[in-house]
Amino acid sequence: MSSGPGADSAPAPTTHDSPPTHDPKAQAAAASAGSSRSSMFRSLRIRNYRLFFMGQVVSNTGTWMQRIAQDWLVLSLTGSSTAVGVTTALQFLPMLLFGLYGGVLVDRLPKRPTLLGTQAAMAVTGLALAVLTLSGHVEVWHVYVAAFAVGMATVLDNPARQSFVSEMVGPEQLQNAVSLNSANFQSARLIGPAVAGVLITGVGTGWAFLLNGLSFIAPITGLLLMRARELHVVERAPRGKGQLREGLRYVAGRPELIWTIVLVGFIGTFGFNFPVFLSAFADDVFAAGAGSYSLFNTLMAVGSVAGALLAARRGTSRMRVLIASALAFGAVEVVAAVTPSLWLFALLMVPIGMFGMTVNVTANTSIQMTTDPAMRGRVMALYMMVFLGGTPVGAPIVGWVTDTYGPQVGLAAGGLVSLVAAAVVGLVLTRVGGLRLSVGWHHGHPRLRFVPLARPEASGQRLVTAAR
Repeated sequence: MSSGPGADSAPAPTTHDSPPTHDPKAQAAAASAGSSRSSMFRSLRIRNYRLFFMGQVVSNTGTWMQRIAQDWLVLSLTGSSTAVGVTTALQFLPMLLFGLYGGVLVDRLPKRPTLLGTQAAMAVTGLALAVLTLSGHVEVWHVYVAAFAVGMATVLDNPARQSFVSEMVGPEQLQNAVSLNSANFQSARLIGPAVAGVLITGVGTGWAFLLNGLSFIAPITGLLLMRARELHVVERAPRGKGQLREGLRYVAGRPELIWTIVLVGFIGTFGFNFPVFLSAFADDVFAAGAGSYSLFNTLMAVGSVAGALLAARRGTSRMRVLIASALAFGAVEVVAAVTPSLWLFALLMVPIGMFGMTVNVTANTSIQMTTDPAMRGRVMALYMMVFLGGTPVGAPIVGWVTDTYGPQVGLAAGGLVSLVAAAVVGLVLTRVGGLRLSVGWHHGHPRLRFVPLARPEASGQRLVTAAR
């Protein structure tokens, strides 16, 4: 297994990799997976992943409850969309500052013990915020500190969790497991905001924080019950100098990685600032309160779940799907920004969620499946640093634009940036991959696809394969 700069010539892992022939259990698992390749939930047949998945259902529900309660609490304490943006920025600032170093550590550390530590840290943070809120002593700076503390835990938790999926399911089931993880997270988004809305209006935000803190018992229990012998062992990177630069060189030498990360960076920074957008639309544009804010998030989750489940059925991650969904995401955001009706705005959250999740899952899966396992922690840390860490840059800007020019302008600007980024990156990828856009008709319907201009060079071969 090559993890250095010389790994450029090594074939990237794909969904067709086979387990070691000397492991009969792995062979049986692969045979079972192959026979059920068309099943949307096939990776749940793996016990370790099933435990992980079930724990995340509970924890993700609590996480969404806290997100809604946190944003609404800050808005209630300050009356400022900028303050909501600052809270969001503080939660993701650690990823921007330390994300790459987190990836280096994740490549060195065993994933399961690392996740046990990060999940416990986030549980303590939620419980501390609950005590402050329920006792009536909470101030906005307490929420800022709690958001930053969660962000610090995320620096390790995010790349460890992303990389650990491949250790639980192996390369054969990676696409399906990543998609189901996203469906899991967004399904919790259906329950979390609804419960948070009831708690906020009924008994207060503190109870949402308390339930979130307690929800981490589920993933911690799942991690403890896993069978270590059934994990797909990945050689950990030894401690050494220059590993951060090594990871950056690895990504820089692969256009299919670097341009995908650039695209999700623009979309994550300017298009995914929904806590700022939706709280402002609920409070300022429609004057409908916490109930409508919860409704917007719930309907967006419906679309996100649909997008994740559709991705789970796909056998491959295609570059044309990534670009098309990014274009659609930006366009629908612009349309939503100029929509005068509350109910029409709410309904548009469904396609926004679906296209946004398609971008997320397709980018995540394509990056994981084309990265050497020994480099996956660093590459996923860079991906998450750009995707999530860009929020500290975008959230205050978007919050300021929203406060100064109105929520409609803020949302439209985010959509336009996403739209332009998708168009530019799509053109760059077609040129790098030696492709051209082909528009035609197929059985009476318009058909859009990328086709090779000529015989691709070796460096663009993976892009051609992905685009098909």
